[in-house]
Amino acid sequence: MPNPAVQNDTSHDAFEEDSKVTFAYQEKLKKLPIPPLEETCQRYLLAVKPLLTARQFADTEGAVNEFLHNEGPELQEALHEYASQKSSYIEQFWYDSYLNYDNPVVLNLNPFFVLEDDPTPSRNHQVPRAASLVSSALCFVRALRREELPPDQVRGQPLDMYQYTRLFGTSRIPTEQGCIMQSDNTSSHIVVMCRSQFYWFDVLDENHDVIISESQLASNFEAIKADAHATPQSDAAKAAVGVLSTENRRVWAKLRNTFTEDVQINPDDPSNKECLKILDSSLFVVCLDDIAPHTASDISSNFLCGTSEIRDGVQVGTCTNRWYDKLQIIVTENGTAGVNFEHTGVDGHTVLRFVSDIYTDTIMRYAKSINPSAPTLWPTNSPDISKKQSFFNGEDGDGDIDITPRKLEWTLTGELRTALRFAETRLSDLIQQNEVQTLEFTRYGSNFIKRMGFSPDAFVQMAFQAAYYGLYGSTACTYEPAMTKAFLHGRTEAIRSVTDQSVEFTRKFCEDYPAEEKVNALRKACENHVKLTRTCSAGLGQDRHLYALFCIWRRRLMGNGGDSTPNGEKANNENRPTSPDDDIKSESSGTGGSGNSDAIPAIFNDAAWDKLNTTIISTSNCGNPSLRLFGFGPVSAEGFGIGYIIKDNSISICASSKHRQTSRFLDTLQSYLLEVRGMLRHMKGIATPAPHLVVPGSQLPETPVAVRPSVRRSRSGFRSGKIVPMIESAIREEEEETADENGFLGGYGFFDMGSLETLQTSRADPEDELTDKKAATRARRRSEIGRRLRLVLE
Repeated sequence: MPNPAVQNDTSHDAFEEDSKVTFAYQEKLKKLPIPPLEETCQRYLLAVKPLLTARQFADTEGAVNEFLHNEGPELQEALHEYASQKSSYIEQFWYDSYLNYDNPVVLNLNPFFVLEDDPTPSRNHQVPRAASLVSSALCFVRALRREELPPDQVRGQPLDMYQYTRLFGTSRIPTEQGCIMQSDNTSSHIVVMCRSQFYWFDVLDENHDVIISESQLASNFEAIKADAHATPQSDAAKAAVGVLSTENRRVWAKLRNTFTEDVQINPDDPSNKECLKILDSSLFVVCLDDIAPHTASDISSNFLCGTSEIRDGVQVGTCTNRWYDKLQIIVTENGTAGVNFEHTGVDGHTVLRFVSDIYTDTIMRYAKSINPSAPTLWPTNSPDISKKQSFFNGEDGDGDIDITPRKLEWTLTGELRTALRFAETRLSDLIQQNEVQTLEFTRYGSNFIKRMGFSPDAFVQMAFQAAYYGLYGSTACTYEPAMTKAFLHGRTEAIRSVTDQSVEFTRKFCEDYPAEEKVNALRKACENHVKLTRTCSAGLGQDRHLYALFCIWRRRLMGNGGDSTPNGEKANNENRPTSPDDDIKSESSGTGGSGNSDAIPAIFNDAAWDKLNTTIISTSNCGNPSLRLFGFGPVSAEGFGIGYIIKDNSISICASSKHRQTSRFLDTLQSYLLEVRGMLRHMKGIATPAPHLVVPGSQLPETPVAVRPSVRRSRSGFRSGKIVPMIESAIREEEEETADENGFLGGYGFFDMGSLETLQTSRADPEDELTDKKAATRARRRSEIGRRLRLVLE
């Protein structure tokens, strides 16, 4: 994702029309291929085999053969016909699986990123950090809308940029027939939340130029904080409208219909419907949290789902200071910042580009304040803001742009207040049912892993499997997404990390085999994982293809010859899945024999399909030097959600679960990483020197004779002085080798070889917004919505 700094003419009109680059490669991108049916079925068998008993696998082979000789070819032909009119054969089915998800999006769908601290100390406080990041975010939006944003690339291969059109001004809207995605590409304002209260102001003009400076943003945020703190916290919490976005989607849909009824105590006040329109169409939401978490686990929890704190029977945690149906930039009191994003229209790779660019821009703007000739990240900049201020101060009678913040004030009936109360208690329950723990492993990272001859991602994936096996003595269904944005409207494909090779490795590593055998098994497992990743990135995995075939069958079953509106703008209204897994399981329970034309194909009615789609270890590798943490909630009741970032000399891991010994899993993972490092060093013949601890005030230990000469010849001549031994790394390596004298499996030691096979027994399988078109009672200027705040000028 190269984004080279550009130092050129940054005047408003300098960028020529033919220099628009953002979507320059879209028409040249190939469509995601539909793999041959036989190859997909073979890959499917390879994926499920390590998860099944011999008898189960024999049944699955029979189901796959039946599918290949019966419904499969016909469904494959129908899929080709369907795809001929689409940008991507999986796109609409993928949108529908997200938009028909009934459960709350918080902790279930929305991921988070946490940025590294700003290297400028003055910005590591809430208001300056928020102002800086929002200022950079607006520059990103401007570059995107002017099509000046350089397209993403991987090793020279341009990637699809369509997802960026779903990043800003986009909202997930619940309806009783399922959610829809609503986008406003002319959006020019942001919404700010503080203490569960909502504020808004304009930030762009009609040309997408930025109309507010960083210092003005800071003034607005200060005014908003002062106004929000003037309302007693308990009163604000009882009217925390944001909790509605955490409800079950069908419940939220019904409440939203009630919420948007024209209930106004004072007819001069804006209606709830108008306030919601401001919120839905905003570029993004800025959440100013009044807490200062310090530990990585507390930070992760806050960015994933907010904090839960009950005071005098009222929820006053940050969990109510959110609006989960949109992209949110979250900043805490101590300047820790990141995003929580609605996942339907965008994947992690897209949001990663956004946050890494705005982090980079904050640094480059600081450099430019020191050296005006320093380069900038953006090809062009907005015109001088100071020349436009009189027009954007809200006093111009002809203008409808106002950079002064206004508060959105909701009209809450007794029914809505009750709904808010119950939504909050359900959210608090959900938070208590989940836990988030982190491991910021600093002993080594990708540099060491590559030096040992391994792919960093494959190496870490095998670490997850080894840690799980070490704790539970079995393998579990594991998922990792592979990006397919090299194709038009590409999203992801599923890498199924559990393979015959990985099972062999984990078994050997946890039993008393020689180190050489363990390392050789690890190498084979990693090499196979790399091949799987390449296959999936080429669009040749099995999961998306088989799910599309299932959706084609289901459409036929429902007699649906039509199609929902492309790209998830409006989903099909009837009998849609809440998720791919639930859909298939519900269909499986009500089918007849193979002679019934409506019977579900055997491949989708087999235990292996449910097993593959009940992910226990859901993982995602997403990060670069701008990120500190990345994570998401578990995707199944018995599962772990694991986000990880592999840096040069560290590995950051955030794990979540429904209280399934998450800390113990990470402790086991850390012990594995240390133990495998010792094995690799031993295999490479890297000796660990005896540590020399230097106590302040003491003398250095005597240097060994071999390196003691005081005069040595170099290329540049003679250099004098005693060689000073490098001691820090030696001490660190000693700590690593002795970090856990009981080894990877703690006090239990290695499993006896062959014992697990005897002990293991088969276990049961885990199971455009709908609006009222009536005429408004009176016309209202957009800039009049909300109570205008008074700015305190210093």
